[in-house]
Amino acid sequence: MIATAPSKVTLDLPNICGKESEINAIVNHNEPIFLHQTDLNLNNIKSGFACALHMHQPTIPAGQNGALICNLQHMFEHSGDGDNHNASVFAWCYQRMGEFIPDLVAQGHSPRIMLDYSGNLLWGFQQMGRKDILDKLTKITCDPKYQPYVEWLGTMWSHTVAPSTPIPDLKLQIQAWQHHFAEIFGVEALKRVKGFSPPEMHLPNHPDTLYEYIKALKECGYRWLLVQEHSVERLDGSGIPTEDKYVPNKLIARNSKGETISIKALIKTQGSDTKLVAQMQPYHEAISRGRQKLGNMEVPCCVTQIADGENGGVMMNEFPNGYNPTWQNINGHGVVGFNGTEYIELLEAAGVKEEDYPTCQAMNQHKIWKKVNPDQATPEAVEKAIAELKATDHQFHMDGASWTNNLSWVHGYENVLEPMNKLSAMFHKKFDSLVASDPSVTQRQDYKEALLYNMLVQTSCFRYWGQGTWTDYARELYRRGENLVK
Repeated sequence: MIATAPSKVTLDLPNICGKESEINAIVNHNEPIFLHQTDLNLNNIKSGFACALHMHQPTIPAGQNGALICNLQHMFEHSGDGDNHNASVFAWCYQRMGEFIPDLVAQGHSPRIMLDYSGNLLWGFQQMGRKDILDKLTKITCDPKYQPYVEWLGTMWSHTVAPSTPIPDLKLQIQAWQHHFAEIFGVEALKRVKGFSPPEMHLPNHPDTLYEYIKALKECGYRWLLVQEHSVERLDGSGIPTEDKYVPNKLIARNSKGETISIKALIKTQGSDTKLVAQMQPYHEAISRGRQKLGNMEVPCCVTQIADGENGGVMMNEFPNGYNPTWQNINGHGVVGFNGTEYIELLEAAGVKEEDYPTCQAMNQHKIWKKVNPDQATPEAVEKAIAELKATDHQFHMDGASWTNNLSWVHGYENVLEPMNKLSAMFHKKFDSLVASDPSVTQRQDYKEALLYNMLVQTSCFRYWGQGTWTDYARELYRRGENLVK
């Protein structure tokens, strides 16, 4: 039984809103991030690889008297349940890049890592008083000695999957993470966050959702997005050619009004498998690859992978013995480690132009545009085409695609999705007109608390483990949120 929190509780809220104009000014710039400090020269490189670690623990209403706590704290407090005995190992995983990177640099090596931490998890470190974790992350984030080797990726604050997130909340989730990251690591660190890692690698394929998603990303200063290989297709519906998976692509989104927008995308190959990063598969694959054509230029390719940074015995136990020796033995193959923004900046500094990138769109969209002339698109025509395709094509859906096709964050979770959408609608009905007339409303306690619960209900974990405790958590969070926005 989940404890119900008292109706009047003063929360120690995370920093998730209130400085939208200041954050916008910080992140929207065209300054190079890695170009002035990289030790790489494309002319000397045969191929490269880029590895990212995704870290997340949800916020759950399972503390004393139903208080909001991090699931990591719940693991520590209930060590006999399931695999909760791994809590201390998980905590080490969250901080260990703050140990590995300085050690490797001190040895004269040139490591690379991209980091993706959810807002829930960052807040959890603060709630638990885990200054040890935050201090080690701050060291590799803010010390100029380590900046060339570490790249942070932005994400949704509460680990919501974009295809089923209410469209008005996409930008709120993105901005909330930026607020929180800037509070912990500073605005200079936030200025360097230019790549985006979508939770569960989930890419929307509904034309309007994808368009608004990319629009929000670009408005929030992001230059590129990480995507799963089977979540995208060529504009004619064909699959992505193998060689195009190892260079940046141009992801194009067209909405139901025929408007288009695009963003650069780096493609993660293969499915969800922590061994890919734990055993440094990207490095070993890069050894077998070489330079390839991009436009009229020959450039080194880049094998890109992301994996959970803590989940499973492979990542907990094998990663250190896979990651660290790689950098100690990397010389001699013409293979190097990149970070995503670094790779793109080096390509463009060498003369690669936007029109040189191969183009792609979200999976299944070619079927819509076969039925609807993009130049004459209307919302009605697009929805009619979608309805016809759903009725006649059993392979067609608008649920988006993630890093595995055997799970759905929609089907079977109507009891979570319906309240989630209802709470979002209530939140925007209460606050949108107020914020439009007075932007300082986002600094108010009642706005921040309502936004927090609106985002928490959207956490993907409540639609991953099946019905039971996790869906009960979602319903309790909804109940509290509803009380705030009635």
